Amino acid sequence: MKTPLIAAFVAFAATAAFSAPEKYLLDAPHSQIVFSYNHLGYSTSRGLFSGFQGEVMFDQENPEGSSVTVSMPAQSMFTGWQERHDHFMSKDFFGADENELISFKSTKVEVTGETSALISGDLTLNGITRPVVLDTVLNQMGDHPMVGKPWVGFNASASILRSQFDLGKFAPFVGDEVTILISIEAMKAD
Repeated sequence: MKTPLIAAFVAFAATAAFSAPEKYLLDAPHSQIVFSYNHLGYSTSRGLFSGFQGEVMFDQENPEGSSVTVSMPAQSMFTGWQERHDHFMSKDFFGADENELISFKSTKVEVTGETSALISGDLTLNGITRPVVLDTVLNQMGDHPMVGKPWVGFNASASILRSQFDLGKFAPFVGDEVTILISIEAMKAD
């Protein structure tokens, strides 16, 4: 028996004139990737990434065969304080040049409820690739009220250990665990 989320994926994909997977591009101005970590036990520090690109592929015949890929420049990190950004980009952490990308490529979609799924994939951060699972919720799908074309929105969350990506400076005093919150919109590609 198909869950409502699978049925929604099928209905969403069925709007196509053909049965091949359909491409949806991330709407970057309405998508955010926010991260947070414990700072010395005194506060929770936060930052975000912008300028990312990506696509969601919906497979009409096999919704669990859908996929997502996302990439963003490491330099697009925003922490609200230039000195902290500069430190994160230094050799203490990323040592990132202007071309270094952070990327995620899904390897499996497991539907877990009416509007939820676990999206497993490979996260490449600081030149190291490790598996990550995104706990994902479908917010809404349908025609965008202003654009008049198919649109979809998701929220997702995950936790990683920064030390596993050679970014563990000052751990455990500065928290090793980083919480990631993602909210994306994607529009059907022309």
